[in-house]
Amino acid sequence: MSRGSSRDIAEKWLLAEPDEDMRHELQALIDGSIKELEDRFSGRLIFGTAGLRAEVGAGPNRMNRLVVRQAAAGLVDYLLRTVEGSADAGILIGFDARRKSDVFALDTARVAAARGMKALLLPRLLPTPVLAWNITQLGVAAGVMVTASHNPPQDNGYKVYLGSGAQIVPPHDTLISDAIESFDATEVELAPEDSPLIQVCGDACIDEYLNWLPSVRLCPDLPSIKVAYTAMHGVGGDTAIKAFASAGFDPPVVVAAQQEPDGTFPTVSFPNPEEPGAMDLVIDLARQSGAAIALANDPDADRLGVAIPTSGDPSFEWRLLRGDEIGWLLGDHILRHTEGDDRLVVTTLVSSSLLGKMAQKNGVAFEETFTGFKWIADAAMRRSDKRLVFAYEQALGYLVANRPLDKDGISAALLMTEIASLATRDGLTLQDRLDQIASEYGQHVTAELSIKMSPSEGAAVVQQLRANPPQVISGRLVAGIEDFPEANLLRVWLDEVGGRGVRLQIRPSGTEPKVKLYGEAVGIAESELRELLAALAQ
Repeated sequence: MSRGSSRDIAEKWLLAEPDEDMRHELQALIDGSIKELEDRFSGRLIFGTAGLRAEVGAGPNRMNRLVVRQAAAGLVDYLLRTVEGSADAGILIGFDARRKSDVFALDTARVAAARGMKALLLPRLLPTPVLAWNITQLGVAAGVMVTASHNPPQDNGYKVYLGSGAQIVPPHDTLISDAIESFDATEVELAPEDSPLIQVCGDACIDEYLNWLPSVRLCPDLPSIKVAYTAMHGVGGDTAIKAFASAGFDPPVVVAAQQEPDGTFPTVSFPNPEEPGAMDLVIDLARQSGAAIALANDPDADRLGVAIPTSGDPSFEWRLLRGDEIGWLLGDHILRHTEGDDRLVVTTLVSSSLLGKMAQKNGVAFEETFTGFKWIADAAMRRSDKRLVFAYEQALGYLVANRPLDKDGISAALLMTEIASLATRDGLTLQDRLDQIASEYGQHVTAELSIKMSPSEGAAVVQQLRANPPQVISGRLVAGIEDFPEANLLRVWLDEVGGRGVRLQIRPSGTEPKVKLYGEAVGIAESELRELLAALAQ
């Protein structure tokens, strides 16, 4: 793109930009580096199955009000063309505490109303699970959550759900993207803020979710335990406190410095419970208060992080549970306390194989699907003959009921508290429970490795392995290769296929410039598993 054309487009955006801070940024771009100007205006953010997510900033390659208006227009246009009665059913819109989330949400409502669609706004900052749960409760045609989840503070995002309460999967993403492309971001029509088609939901949408939450409990009569909790500066804090009360638990002790929503995340640079150090404050609180378990929601409260003491005395050392370990505890608990051969559990290709073994032992249907909770929801909907009782992905996403068809860090926190309470009643620790699971199914060891490289380099690495699969890795015989081209994932079995064989997997990340590797084996050291992953990547 020439400087003239990029400058012309930028100046058109400058005239349409509603926010003063973005206008200043745009003017600086126009007056400044051609490289930066072309980076912002050489294309637009691609709308995919994760919707939109990027740094807040000026131009079509960043998150801003003009980009959101264009996305909203394309989404509403798609719904009006493909979903009968969608104008009257409407769209439900929620938002978190990140920069500009509130105005992104209101603009979405104004765009919908201008095109004749009812728009329902959640009444205040609320967790993503409240939005997802209410989509089917209210019978709307779609939902939008303005959030960047656990991304860094400078980001924001736009997550889209259809009327099922599940996030979009192909071909909806491409069709919505095509509809977005047909609109000029600087000329999207807006209804007035007081349009009769724009309605703010009452507290009933929150109360009904809270009233439903006790139904996820399976052992309601258990002794109280002390729980330490952090909202990690996100929007889950108030809802989590109310959820504990609704479910019959004592209120958790909370990290006060992280309890209130704050989109700048002043005490944690990367607000993701998976990241080293992110849960340090809640672990310190748990240690000092004598809590039995430490829980953390990510900023939009759809994920759950867990830490446990390494001994019976919580004043000593604690450790973070891996996503699979949390999944094992939840899955084992649910399968032990539910009945019926119509039950279904679902997980992803890169999560542990142990849930499948639990399902087999309990005579329960099992599905393994692509990475991402949207695919878990898709698998559950395809198996409509079965009753979904549990689903998870190792990246701290858990669904402990049959709704919403998305991960829910609030309900998962309640069930983890129940598991810890049950262990306490039985004179056990959560580590004891993990040891019991290992005794029953074998000591499953998991490991992950990420290697930074560009998306094209990552895809080339996987393609090279696909075309020339190794015969031996670090002296271990390659027993089989499974190819999942739709997920661009290769699964390599060492020693034997399944059972007690070593399982290595590799795929390029869909959201970051890296290749990701996942390993699992039974009864070997984690260090050895990591060495095998590194050898596969070479």
